[in-house]
Amino acid sequence: MAGADTLCSESRIVVLRALPGLGDLLCAVPALRALRAAYPRAELTLAGLQSSAWFVARYADLVDKLLVVEGVAGLPEVAPDPPAAVRFLQRAQGKRFDLALQIHGSGIVTNPLLTLFGARRQVTAHLPGHWLPPGTSIEYADEAPEIGRTLGVVGAAGCPPVGVDLDLPVTDDERRAAALLIEDAGLAGRSFACLHPGASRQDRRWPAARFAEVGDYLVDHGLAVVMTGSADEAGVVHAVANLMHGRVLDLAGRTGLGVLGTLYQHARLVVTNDTGASHVAAAVRVPSVVVIGSAEPERWAPLDRYRHRVVVGDPPPEWPDVYAVVKAIDEQLERWPGVGGGPASHRG
Repeated sequence: MAGADTLCSESRIVVLRALPGLGDLLCAVPALRALRAAYPRAELTLAGLQSSAWFVARYADLVDKLLVVEGVAGLPEVAPDPPAAVRFLQRAQGKRFDLALQIHGSGIVTNPLLTLFGARRQVTAHLPGHWLPPGTSIEYADEAPEIGRTLGVVGAAGCPPVGVDLDLPVTDDERRAAALLIEDAGLAGRSFACLHPGASRQDRRWPAARFAEVGDYLVDHGLAVVMTGSADEAGVVHAVANLMHGRVLDLAGRTGLGVLGTLYQHARLVVTNDTGASHVAAAVRVPSVVVIGSAEPERWAPLDRYRHRVVVGDPPPEWPDVYAVVKAIDEQLERWPGVGGGPASHRG
């Protein structure tokens, strides 16, 4: 663990990942876990978006503080504001970080940004032919899964992996809320499947009519069907429910992250788009079928392809047809005849 020897026990570390999505942050968990194992007494700061506050609170064992990225041009989720950017960089430099890591992406914008933090040492990933930042920099892996990309950077900092699995800390209150939802819906002791037809991006949503066909197929085979989604995804969830002939429980907007994870934990199967819900299913180890219509299906797909079946079109980025998804569902139900997956992580 050579990297750990270079910093004192009271070292200050910053990790740059200013991405907005649930999956964006969950996929960073194995890298942060490796970093924490290598530097257990360090103060670890996430340089990210204001919307990442939930992540820092939920993963308090991995991250200590949030440094909100503001004003920086070139990041799609950050409004350019030169005075705000100057103030942000002054705050970052004032932290006097010992180690800075860029696990945001290819580094075209974020490598120069990280370098301006002024850390004593930095580790990044870069695209060949682009600016090579000072310190240690590895080549950005175009074809690698996102979890592997982030682990590559922390590995170059001297932090070996501590597993590649995701996890989801869940509170007692969230467990109780999920149990009440299940009981009130009459699902206690019943086999049910969860369908998650939404996604933050329209191009990642398998057509509603196809989701409805899958929902009716599950109902016809004796499973109760529960629809999940955020409040912003309620429209597409309602559309699928209205297209189905069988009965369905619509929980759109009624489950926060911990409640969603606990609900999934009790499900027989989750069918979802390539979105944050697929990573939640992976984190609680419930069998799933993930429908992907992107041009880079390997990047965000779950690593465990036995528990989580990935269905893509031929060729990508075409959407798969209903038959391909139903076939994957049949294989998963036969492969995993019990109810639910492994337990979600507990945090009181």
